[in-house]
Amino acid sequence: MYRFFFEVMLRSDIPIILASRSPRRVHLLRQIGLSFSIQESGVDEKFDDGASPEEIVRMLSLAKATSVAHRVVKGIVIGADTIVVLDGRILGKPLSKSEAVKMLTALSGKTHTVYTGFALVDAATGKSRTEYERTEVTFRRLGDSEISEYVETGSPMDKAGAYGIQDDYGAVFVEKIQGCFYTVVGFPLAKFYTAFREFTGDRS
Repeated sequence: MYRFFFEVMLRSDIPIILASRSPRRVHLLRQIGLSFSIQESGVDEKFDDGASPEEIVRMLSLAKATSVAHRVVKGIVIGADTIVVLDGRILGKPLSKSEAVKMLTALSGKTHTVYTGFALVDAATGKSRTEYERTEVTFRRLGDSEISEYVETGSPMDKAGAYGIQDDYGAVFVEKIQGCFYTVVGFPLAKFYTAFREFTGDRS
């Protein structure tokens, strides 16, 4: 019944394409009943060091969505990007296990900010929209052994800030959050839901 409700609420007459193979984003969009195909963007997640976190996640999300939109004739393409910011320093996905350890050690006992941006691009018209959300996350103090054991699982390697909050051991690192939980998972569902309906012209 709930899936039918969301399928009706997020109806679209044209194909929907997610420009990401992130299992977390796939799960969240399916959770709200959205039907879509998947095409990885292949975009290199590089950014201008002088840009703000908000600009970075919006720019990268749009770049990912636009890259896929150029390959198709018709469809609404969804792009997304997540970064972690600690004391003004941006933490993306770790490039090595040692870097993952350094990230988690730095996050231990502190509050950081997670930014997730998303973009919608209409492949046929080129119309686009970008949005972002931010959430404050506080870690409890972590032990060296639990950091190293977590890193050895390999789980942190595809996650901004080297941890996951959903379906992942990294959840026990989080003491509290302030803001949208799904932003930390990797996709701000409430803001996306509203933006998608407006973008597709469904304002009912």
